[in-house]
Amino acid sequence: MKNVRVALGQISPRLGDLDANLEQHLEWIERARRERAQVIVFPELALTGYHLLDQVPDVAVTPEHRVWRRIQQASRGIDVVTGLVLESPGHRFHNAAAYFSAGETRHIHRKLYLPTYGLFQEGRDLAAGDSLRAFETIHGPSGLLVCEDLWHPTSAWLLAHQGAQMIFVLSNGPSRGARPGRGITSVSVWRELLQVTAQFQSTFMLYVNRTGCEDGLTFAGGSLAVDPFGRVIAELPALDEGLACVELDAGVLRRARTAYPLLRDEKLELVGRELDRIRARRFDLPEPEDDAAAGPVQPPERER
Repeated sequence: MKNVRVALGQISPRLGDLDANLEQHLEWIERARRERAQVIVFPELALTGYHLLDQVPDVAVTPEHRVWRRIQQASRGIDVVTGLVLESPGHRFHNAAAYFSAGETRHIHRKLYLPTYGLFQEGRDLAAGDSLRAFETIHGPSGLLVCEDLWHPTSAWLLAHQGAQMIFVLSNGPSRGARPGRGITSVSVWRELLQVTAQFQSTFMLYVNRTGCEDGLTFAGGSLAVDPFGRVIAELPALDEGLACVELDAGVLRRARTAYPLLRDEKLELVGRELDRIRARRFDLPEPEDDAAAGPVQPPERER
């Protein structure tokens, strides 16, 4: 990983308006350039808005779409990470995050876990992703997650074990609850989750949450950056739009992984065996033979 300056772009997209959101992206990309940022990160579904329902097919884009091409062009001077609705072959629609760099699409991540409970109905109109890959950038190995993905600990764990040293988390987290002296409850909960994840996976966590309102739902903001020791190194306030730039120091990552070699010491073979056993029990399959649990092999008795 190299030292890199990242801008957190906490914006309020307009629901269903690709053109207005594209113009907002271009304006904020230029602002980040003026702040000497090398990467700018926008929220989940920043090009479309969140509460889309039957608008999903109307705002979905492919890499050939004019909006996609325009973001690619804008990435010639600064890497751009943003959220959109991706139309895949077979006309499946995904809540996706894309990383653009040097005029090209570097990586696409399709949201794995679609919340369909309480306030959320993503599973009705969107298809879940089925793969998770770290990828290379000119600044270092990275990973993308979208909102609910981070609440499943295996997501960040898998990216870290594939080599990710920066994980970008794009979110549309609503504002829920408040406590005296602690502000909006949902903002503090996300903060704690990101700090713990950064420490356990010894990675930089870059979290960008949107602001604004849609159909009575208020989005919380509270974007932040956390270093591999779990320390918050940049943050934006709740509810308001804002841009924050932060320097990610490669030396900090090296010190964290030296002091806490958790990734080095992970027992991947053990994890693999136990997952096979858990999967067999969940789906009522024959359990795999567990050589490790059988104990040491006894030598045959000598013939008398």
